[in-house]
Amino acid sequence: MRTFDLFVVEIDKPINDTVTTKGGLELYVDNRFKEFENRVNEGPVVSTPFKYDTGVEEGDTLYFHHHVVINGGQPLTGHENHYLIRWNDESTVANQAIACKKKDTDEVIPLGGWAILEDLDKPEEEEKGKDEIVLVKLKEAPTKTARVAFDSPGMQELGLKVGDVVGFKKGIDYRFKIDGKEYIRIPQDYLDYAEV
Repeated sequence: MRTFDLFVVEIDKPINDTVTTKGGLELYVDNRFKEFENRVNEGPVVSTPFKYDTGVEEGDTLYFHHHVVINGGQPLTGHENHYLIRWNDESTVANQAIACKKKDTDEVIPLGGWAILEDLDKPEEEEKGKDEIVLVKLKEAPTKTARVAFDSPGMQELGLKVGDVVGFKKGIDYRFKIDGKEYIRIPQDYLDYAEV
């Protein structure tokens, strides 16, 4: 089963509504006030869009936008626990697929114009490697900074690599987790400047 321009992923449940204690007791979590924090944003790829060569393969883990699971999500009719993920090769904001983790190498690759960044709110992180920073003006002065976490062709086109510090306006960053670690994802076009 392949679709024209959509990924299909398998998700057991769209909201993490239980936690398990160290003793093995499973407890229900009331998500009325923290639903956003507990939305599932990853799943194994069941099929890839045949219109595009995304580099993603069946079995890879796809990280996606939280809208995929809102209000019951975007389920694939007739296939239990299968959800549709929009892919648009020309517009990042219309692209729900954010990144993939390759099944064989565990390499994380940002997709479709998304930048995945590490927050620099920790003072010890900000001080590392600041001896010889050159400021490259891309747009206007930022109000928040973060460090490039993963390499992608789009970041390379901007002349950026893993570890470079980038700036962007507050309020456009969205936090999500990869392997339990929190990252920021924003469209590459929203980056204001870079320290390289």
